[in-house]
Amino acid sequence: MLVSAKDMLQKAKAGHYAVGHFNINNLEWTKAVLLTAEELKSPVILGVSEGAGKYMTGFKTVAAMVKAMIGELNITVPVALHLDHGTYEGCYKCIEAGFSSIMFDGSSYPIDENVDKTRELVSICAEKGMSLEAEVGAIGGEEDGVIGAGECADPKECKMIADLGVDMLAAGIGNIHGKYPDNWAGLSFETLEAVQKLTGEMPLVLHGGTGIPDDMIKKAIDLGVSKINVNTECQLVFADATRKYVEEGKDRQGKGYDPRKLLAPGTEAIKDIVKEKMELFGSIGKA
Repeated sequence: MLVSAKDMLQKAKAGHYAVGHFNINNLEWTKAVLLTAEELKSPVILGVSEGAGKYMTGFKTVAAMVKAMIGELNITVPVALHLDHGTYEGCYKCIEAGFSSIMFDGSSYPIDENVDKTRELVSICAEKGMSLEAEVGAIGGEEDGVIGAGECADPKECKMIADLGVDMLAAGIGNIHGKYPDNWAGLSFETLEAVQKLTGEMPLVLHGGTGIPDDMIKKAIDLGVSKINVNTECQLVFADATRKYVEEGKDRQGKGYDPRKLLAPGTEAIKDIVKEKMELFGSIGKA
């Protein structure tokens, strides 16, 4: 059964650990994340971007697949199905489709419009028993064709959004999507501390979890980050494992071309990276 991310993140905040948000792109990815979470008894958030939702033929298909898989695999740990970087319109589609959590990314709007749209969604999510993530300060890099500069959020604007009653807040602190460049300046812990001070018990979200050094991840958790998003790293290990399988000619051995065999190494690689991240985030055994 799907659950709101609210309780799991409040527990993470109080316990000084973070819950991993892992983006899913197909059945193999979803299965890998769910089985690993169950094995490690960790709560987990399955993230779906609007592009991935479209690729999987729609949010209703995604929700039906995840709900059925939870039952068929006897998953007992808390699982939230979450829209990642949702548009205003996309949020409503996921509400209708049966997601248990959504993110409204209003960071590209003027703050007043971000506040108005977020306030509206807060009311609807509360009525539906869903959790809502909001964003202030664009995350750098590219996500589904949307490019952000990676500017740091204004802590006062973060408080304005937090005070609306959202369940989690993504604040830009110099983090980016995709691979981090060699000249990346690192996370702005000064900004994170200022946001934490003004938003209090609000669980904070760190996007762009791939490529951030472990010590920075741990410090961010100490400063109030309770949800960390991972996507690119899963894509990279999946691609590497699949490439190795083909380059070694295993797809030509017997029925190695069978998709169930062809995609198996990548699926196992995702399990490994999810386990590694859950250990780093401190969520193992917290279900």
